[in-house]
Amino acid sequence: MAPSTPVSMAAKLSLLLILVAVLVIGSEAISKGRKLKETKMVFYMHDYETGTNISAIPVAGNPLKKWYILEFGTIIAIDDAATVAIERNSTQIARLQGMYVNSAKDGTDLHWLVSIVFTNKAYNGSTLEIQGANREFQKYREVSVVSGTGLFRFARGYATLETVLLDLDNLNAIVRWNLTVLHY
Repeated sequence: MAPSTPVSMAAKLSLLLILVAVLVIGSEAISKGRKLKETKMVFYMHDYETGTNISAIPVAGNPLKKWYILEFGTIIAIDDAATVAIERNSTQIARLQGMYVNSAKDGTDLHWLVSIVFTNKAYNGSTLEIQGANREFQKYREVSVVSGTGLFRFARGYATLETVLLDLDNLNAIVRWNLTVLHY
């Protein structure tokens, strides 16, 4: 049996202060009578590495290989349009800005770090932060909503992604997002 280590009074006091802070922050939302809202939306992300209006650019990768979406270690910066319909010229509601990294040796997994920056009237100026593994060759994938700002402050949730157009020859894609978000 390992000897027990006494916990110092300072450590106990620190833990107590942390617990009190968490309770105060949590009770603030409850005391103001705020209830969680659920927002659901569907939009289409247009991700283009070639052609006119390129919105995804490889910025780093393995110096011995071509940098592109299917190559392990490639980092791609994005500023993709999000529209209400599959057509590229349909009404834009947001921009998806950030990056994804091909994080699987077999090239099948992208790790996303993306902000959805809303530009439409309903959510203008608000953002959602997305993070997670996008296993791009699965029909449906989920990524996490980990935070938000503006109307989506303290957001959490998920998005189900479905690739509706994939042009591997030109490295272009359209992805349908089904987004479910809880927020105050």
